[in-house]
Amino acid sequence: MEVNLTEPPKLINEGLVICRPTQPSHPFGIFYGENPLDYTFPLVLLEISIVIFITHILRFLLKPLKQPRIVSEIIGGIIIGPSVLGRNKEFATYVFPDHGTYVLKNVGVMGFMYFLFLSGVKMDLTTIKKSGKKDWYIAFFGVLIPIITTGSIALVFRKSMEKELAKGSSIWGVSSSLGITAFPVLYTIIQELNLLSSEIGRMALSTAVISDVIGINGVVAFEAAKQGEGKGIAALWYMVSFVVVLASIIGGVRQAMLWIVRSTPEGKPVEQFYVIAILLGVLVVGFVSDMCGLAIANGPLWLGLAVPDGPPLGATLVERSETIIMEVLMPFSFAFVGMYTDVSSMSGLWSSLKPLLFIALAGYFTKFVATLAVSRFFHMPLRDSLTLSLIMSERGHVELLLYIHWMDLKMITKPYFTMMVLLTTAIPAVATPLISMIYDPTRPYMVNTRRNIQHNPPNTGIHIVACIHDQESVAGFINLLEVSNPTVSSPFSVYALRLVELVGRATSLFIDHENQEQAFQHTSFNSIHNALRLFQESKGEVVKIHSFTSVSPKRSMYQDICELALDKKASLIILPFHKELGRTEMVRQGVQSVNSNVLAHAPCSVGVLVDKGPSRQASHHHFVVLFLGGGDAREALAYADRMAGNPDVSLTVIRFLSQNNEGDLEMEKKLDDGLVTWFWVKNEGNSQVVYREVVVKNGEETVAAIQAMNDDHYDLWIVGRKHGINILLIQGLSNWSDNIDELGVIGDYVASMDLDSTASVLVVQQQVLRGQERDSAGCFLLRRFSS
Repeated sequence: MEVNLTEPPKLINEGLVICRPTQPSHPFGIFYGENPLDYTFPLVLLEISIVIFITHILRFLLKPLKQPRIVSEIIGGIIIGPSVLGRNKEFATYVFPDHGTYVLKNVGVMGFMYFLFLSGVKMDLTTIKKSGKKDWYIAFFGVLIPIITTGSIALVFRKSMEKELAKGSSIWGVSSSLGITAFPVLYTIIQELNLLSSEIGRMALSTAVISDVIGINGVVAFEAAKQGEGKGIAALWYMVSFVVVLASIIGGVRQAMLWIVRSTPEGKPVEQFYVIAILLGVLVVGFVSDMCGLAIANGPLWLGLAVPDGPPLGATLVERSETIIMEVLMPFSFAFVGMYTDVSSMSGLWSSLKPLLFIALAGYFTKFVATLAVSRFFHMPLRDSLTLSLIMSERGHVELLLYIHWMDLKMITKPYFTMMVLLTTAIPAVATPLISMIYDPTRPYMVNTRRNIQHNPPNTGIHIVACIHDQESVAGFINLLEVSNPTVSSPFSVYALRLVELVGRATSLFIDHENQEQAFQHTSFNSIHNALRLFQESKGEVVKIHSFTSVSPKRSMYQDICELALDKKASLIILPFHKELGRTEMVRQGVQSVNSNVLAHAPCSVGVLVDKGPSRQASHHHFVVLFLGGGDAREALAYADRMAGNPDVSLTVIRFLSQNNEGDLEMEKKLDDGLVTWFWVKNEGNSQVVYREVVVKNGEETVAAIQAMNDDHYDLWIVGRKHGINILLIQGLSNWSDNIDELGVIGDYVASMDLDSTASVLVVQQQVLRGQERDSAGCFLLRRFSS
């Protein structure tokens, strides 16, 4: 349309046409008197910087309140929008003018596209086959009942609803969205709550996958109905386009991705060309979906589902793109949402907003009640049922994208959009802290049954969980088991748990290789399995090894370890130290946090093995126990006593005592005396066992005594971790300890380079009985040794 600017026409006067001079994208600089905010590119950079800054500040402030990330991100977007900062006309004019928000909104849509693509990559549809009857019933009724309820309420309020919202297709679209629990939403929140490896987390994700499969049919029906409102033939063309695009992705693109997986050598990363091609394919499939009227977000999600999850392809895509998508592109998406959200637009519109509000609240409530009722029907504990119901009620990214889509379809206007965004923020803001309060994933490990080496009855088998992160840790475990003296009367049942970090998929795995036919492909799995098998064959009946694999995030890996130890009634968990010490020092990333969590929550005793490799080639081994008192030291001595029965082992026990018994805890001292006396009486006739006592005044003298006895002939130091040690014995040592949380003060010293010892170190922590203080637990021991 050509407009004569010398005589402004009616369109310009009414604000329907806005005229601006065209500007280049980049200014010459402020020194030329130019305002950088008049140019699109620096304006977009400032906008996104403000959004990221505000979002991270909110995340920091809301984290102590157990708020999920999605809440801070939505609030951050709302703050920069017309609801808060945008109410200031100068701020809105200079920082978020209409020509600047154009780029912001388009990049925001791209952010949602890539988010759904990554969610599809992580989603494992094969979990549907493994899902039990309980998961199917929870998913089915959790979707059906909210849809029926919200649809019925919508029909009641239909006359008072807006014309577009009152249409049958719109009612179906709103009802189905309220009934579905989107997998991408649940995964992000469950990951934040560190519940991916928990029973509730696995069930929620499995249920969400089933819910999404049901929901896809609902979304397809909604889109087809909307397309057919103008012309009936349009609905047919929509279905044809849907089938063609989906068939192309499954039949063509997925087959190409499977070929990429087959052509990638085992243990090697996928070539960069393929990664770039797939990430570019997200934009292409988004264009095709939008061109065919399939909704721009559907194509990227389907493309993500076509990617084989896990290594090598799925893991590589997630590793190389997740940070840039979540930390750079998604802030654009939430800024986009914030620009559409205007709280002031809701003023005076309560009567028109009320129907949709009641429908939404009814959907959330019936979703919660339906999930709770079905889970209780299957005899789930009330606490677990409430947790699952709250998780399945969560809302987030997918709902926001749906509301934007409703705006595009003219189903809702800005006041309705604002109300739904506020509701979407309120649900996780309330539900997530409640989940943290109600459900404790470590609660099942809190046992009151004694499961340790010291109280294991004589001539009975010992169950041990050995955690393996890599091939390097296998040799140390095998050597330790070899010298631990398994016998026919006291055999070892070893549960070897291979730990693999979860990357490129959402659902964690726990595989029992004896009872599950599921194949597991990993670079080092076969070599580890073969080494364990050969060791078992060499020991005959005295050692039985059972192989397991856990694929889970490092944050929740301890849950699988503790659960296996609890289920198998293990007396000891053996963990590798987070550093491999020897000729070179190698840090095992993330292992320290796993070890710390296991030490804090284990249902049995724990040993941390610092393997420095074979110090010398010899058939006879010399071990030394540093006994500083306390429950952990007693457990270390009890384990060493088992080793003393091995004819190829010489054992030296050094007991450290304070001068004049200063600083001793009376109860711990009596328990120590009882166990040491029992040990010495038992081994008095064993020439390979030596017992000595050293009196020291402080930590400096303790270190000096250890240095004096440092001998190249020692193969292993055995120490207690920390519980019950007389403080005077380690006074002044904790200030320079690097790994005190994992190894304790003395364990850290003997493992460090300061001692200049080539011997490995075993740090032992005795089981801590939950709900009981160590002193009360010790009364039983006192009575045992004094009787």
